[in-house]
Amino acid sequence: MRMKAWKVVGLAGIVGVAATGVVIARGERKRRAYTPEEVRDRLKTRVKEAANA
Repeated sequence: MRMKAWKVVGLAGIVGVAATGVVIARGERKRRAYTPEEVRDRLKTRVKEAANA
């Protein structure tokens, strides 16, 4: 019975790591989709907002 519990815990850990990888990969694709001009514009906008706050 204990061995089954450890197998379930191990499987859950593997699934968690895989899910984390998917989330990171999705975020990376979003970041890489921006052109350098878009990144520059977004940064300028954020700086202006921070200066006004």
